[in-house]
Amino acid sequence: MKIKYGMILAAGLGTRMQPITLKTPKPLLKIGNNNLLERSINLLTNHGVEEIVINVHHLASQIKEYLQGFNTNIKISISNEENLLLDTGGGVKQGTKHFNENPFFIINPDTLWSNNYLEEIKILEKLYFRHYKPCLLLVEKKLSLDSTFKGDFNLKENKISRDKNNDFIFTGLQIMNRQYFDKVNDKVFSMNKIWNKLILEKDLIGLESRQKFYHLNTIEMYNTINGLKIID
Repeated sequence: MKIKYGMILAAGLGTRMQPITLKTPKPLLKIGNNNLLERSINLLTNHGVEEIVINVHHLASQIKEYLQGFNTNIKISISNEENLLLDTGGGVKQGTKHFNENPFFIINPDTLWSNNYLEEIKILEKLYFRHYKPCLLLVEKKLSLDSTFKGDFNLKENKISRDKNNDFIFTGLQIMNRQYFDKVNDKVFSMNKIWNKLILEKDLIGLESRQKFYHLNTIEMYNTINGLKIID
């Protein structure tokens, strides 16, 4: 079975990457040969996703214009949050309405995605269809270029927990289903609201990534990663 739908979270303000994000939205920042948004689109399409929704808010017109000239055979649509930023959970809830009961990928373009992740996205998909539970791709802190991450979760035998000390970072890639968002009445909310409920119900599972983790969360990290001269 294949997941045919995906959503890319591209509505963030990129405040910690100012001043470059004052004029350019973070998803359009380039590392190597491709910008962050293109890397996210390519990962999903190379896996076989056929339809992608991208939410926009900060400097939305630039992302819209970029997508108009983007050459692809898949369907790409915009979920507009220009008037109200809905946070991660609210953004997904609005943007994926037409996915109905179909599972979908959610991807954060802040991570430096490449085809090195293709095998892991296949395994994550298989894990979802084996258990029919939401799945997150996690990475151990020691694999992160940025050593300041405190950790988001713990992972044991594919079960995700949150404890006082957490050894795993969320990579920004997950598989979800609309049913978890339909249960939330809020319009603006974080994905943490979904995750925390799933963890309490022991219904959140994960896969450990073995890839070196590059995450562009600050201007300093952007400059560091850009200086690595990564060529895909």
